[in-house]
Amino acid sequence: MVIREDDLTGTEIRSLIGEHLQGMQLHSPPESIHALNLDGLRKPDITFWSVWTDGELMGCGALKELDARHGEIKSMRTATSHLRKGVAQKLLQHIIAEAKHRGYERLSLETGSMEAFEPARRLYTRFGFEECRPFAHYTNDPNSVFMTMKL
Repeated sequence: MVIREDDLTGTEIRSLIGEHLQGMQLHSPPESIHALNLDGLRKPDITFWSVWTDGELMGCGALKELDARHGEIKSMRTATSHLRKGVAQKLLQHIIAEAKHRGYERLSLETGSMEAFEPARRLYTRFGFEECRPFAHYTNDPNSVFMTMKL
């Protein structure tokens, strides 16, 4: 697996982000969808990575700088054909390492509370994330689970 910074212009990544947004719409009410579209992911405070093997896109994820000491994980997604191959684990390790390298003291995320998001919540818990109160611009939402970890 190769993880590389991505400019979000490739056909494959645009398709995967589209799949990600469709999945959010399928499992979450509109007011509880916090996934970013391509324009949202191109903001200067966001670094976006894609995961590849043998020229095939396996997954993606991003790190948003909330402030000089706090980062947020965004747009974690594994391509359907690569589920349960360790893609999310490898990418999460990469994002955590980058957050530490940047000197962040905390890394947080928002994910869904529905059953479809249970595998993601288990992954984050395995890596040391714990549920927390809403952070940054988020507010209490029964459809969201907020998680954080100290670095």
